[in-house]
Amino acid sequence: MIQTDREETTATVAGAWEPQVIAFCCNFCAYAAADLAGAKRMQYPVNVRIILTPCTGKIEMEHILDAFEKGIDGILVAGCLEGGCHFIEGNLRARKRTDRIREMLDEIGVGSKRLKMVNFSAAEAPAFVRHVTEIVETVRALGPNPLKKSSQKESAVEA
Repeated sequence: MIQTDREETTATVAGAWEPQVIAFCCNFCAYAAADLAGAKRMQYPVNVRIILTPCTGKIEMEHILDAFEKGIDGILVAGCLEGGCHFIEGNLRARKRTDRIREMLDEIGVGSKRLKMVNFSAAEAPAFVRHVTEIVETVRALGPNPLKKSSQKESAVEA
């Protein structure tokens, strides 16, 4: 489940829309940097949900498109430094996929700026915090995902 009822109620009570962002983080670098940021008590937006992946190369197009279809406002794909992937070229495959998906997002009217791929090492906790903050601010400026309205209507019909 991407957004809980409690989160939706909190956003409604507060009266201000806040973007919901997913960060797909590779196990070896990006997730380790996120963990280090937590250990150092570095602050980053609370509306980011981190999903641990073995490698960004394992993130299929369907995962990203499905998240947008379900109403997620932005996605950050964070992997190892280029040339430093623990699965040799997984992050290079992920870069190609995200570039293709960004083109698709522009074509369907969602906007390519809602998806970003970054690369950094496990020791770069400040880079993780910076990239997460940037994607949240970018998505906040863009507004809610235009697909969110259609996904809410489908949910109401199913109920």
